[in-house]
Amino acid sequence: MLHSNIWSLVPLLLPGHYGWSKSTTGNSCTYPSLGEATSDQLEAGLSNGCFTSVDLVNAYIARINEVNSTLHMVVEINPDALDIARELDGERKSGKVRGPLHGLPVMIKASIGTKDQMETSAGSYALIGAKVPADSTVVAKLRENGLVILGKTSMSEWANTRSLNSSNGWDAQSGQTYGAYYPKQDPCGSSSGSAVSTDLGLALATLGTETSGSILCPSDSNNIVGIKPTVGLTSRYLVIPVSERQDTIGPLGRTVKDAAKVLQAIVGEDPKDNYTLASPFANTGPPDYVAACKLSGLKGKRIGIPNNVIARLGITNDPVMSEFEDAMSVMSAAGAIIIKNTNFTEFDALMNDTQDANAVTAGDLISNLAEYFSALTSNPNSIYSLEDLRGFTQHEPLEDYPHRDTALWNEGLALGINNTSPQFWASYQQNIYHAGKGGVLGAISRHNLDAILLPTMIASSVPAMVGSPVISVPLGASPNGTSVLYDKTGNLVQNAPGFPFGISFLGEKWSEEKLIEIAYAFEQKTQNRQKLRRYIEAKTELSDVV
Repeated sequence: MLHSNIWSLVPLLLPGHYGWSKSTTGNSCTYPSLGEATSDQLEAGLSNGCFTSVDLVNAYIARINEVNSTLHMVVEINPDALDIARELDGERKSGKVRGPLHGLPVMIKASIGTKDQMETSAGSYALIGAKVPADSTVVAKLRENGLVILGKTSMSEWANTRSLNSSNGWDAQSGQTYGAYYPKQDPCGSSSGSAVSTDLGLALATLGTETSGSILCPSDSNNIVGIKPTVGLTSRYLVIPVSERQDTIGPLGRTVKDAAKVLQAIVGEDPKDNYTLASPFANTGPPDYVAACKLSGLKGKRIGIPNNVIARLGITNDPVMSEFEDAMSVMSAAGAIIIKNTNFTEFDALMNDTQDANAVTAGDLISNLAEYFSALTSNPNSIYSLEDLRGFTQHEPLEDYPHRDTALWNEGLALGINNTSPQFWASYQQNIYHAGKGGVLGAISRHNLDAILLPTMIASSVPAMVGSPVISVPLGASPNGTSVLYDKTGNLVQNAPGFPFGISFLGEKWSEEKLIEIAYAFEQKTQNRQKLRRYIEAKTELSDVV
């Protein structure tokens, strides 16, 4: 379901509606294709007066309207977007430019709080009409840097914490989101709408959230770059939570550099999220992530392959592995040192016993959701706990219950713990041991690695438990002749010819600068994103609205 105001915005696509006279005297104006436009290209066009932020907003709204009825990736358009763009155009005209992203539209996941006319709902009717006391910190930072919050994107409802029998990318508000590479493509979750919107060029970039795989998986499936930051690098204040120990907010972009620019805009300490106070950058400020985008980024880097993880998860004969082997050759030729069998020593134990992992996310969810609900300034449906949320969901017809169950909530509540329970702390410590010393952090330390390399489809679970960073970039696509595979619900196609997949770089905590350096160099040497083709496209361009 789209915010009703989206339709009232469409007539404003008329050129010159705002009376802007775009001076092009002395300039040769070209209009980059919005499906692949970079921030550098868009900012150059704005600086040269070739088009305005209002033009960008109008073009992106038209593009959304072209594809949203098929793919359902946008929940609502910000009814204030054009006014914000006009104000930012005025600032530019008067000589005030807030930064390298001034006037560029982005979209954010439906669980990221905004104190404006949009909903912050996690895709559920339970929070329609609920109000947050302020913008979330990451949104405030976007606004401070001059970005236009264009709208909110769909997601797997409640970040895939609700059901065992639902499907990736479904939420009650917007229905089923699909990817753009095959009809009824599984977009993966839970930042599904953010990923599909980024891929199709419906905004410069988007924000997603990740607890375990919710940025990486949709980036993998939608041929884009996703940065899952260290827990604490970006504030989670007024973002609907799952687990304070695992949740993180990160960018999804079409290029590593654009994702790095958005990351730069949202990082920093926040007294309202004490995890950010553990940052090692308190005295120096964060690294220059954009400067890390250099072509020599692979030279001399020690990159490890945890072969036991690949073997355990059974993709040794998958077409992904052929591309993965080719990627290692590219990196080696660029001066990287590839070290095999840098294994996760406790990986088998971790896979054989998921009870501790489930206890941590359930205990945090019960405590953290209650804290979030208590902070709301308006709560029309009186949702104050996970029990309240379950009760509302089971009695609201629009929530599609029991066709989509509440089994994950049921299981979490049945444990009878929250994140202050003694059992919780024991489970958390076990997770840290298995995924840290016995997982990604231990492997990096033992082998003196700069990064660990894995196919994105198996890269998220271990870093999730210890809060360490991962970057996914495009790698390839399923070849012609691939059998069409449906998910367990029969609603989504999980694999077919042309389905994208990615490759991930895993690092130690706070190592985003190094990971960006490596990922950028690999991206630039391969240009894998450009090799894939979608079955559906948004076609409106800047030249249609200027």
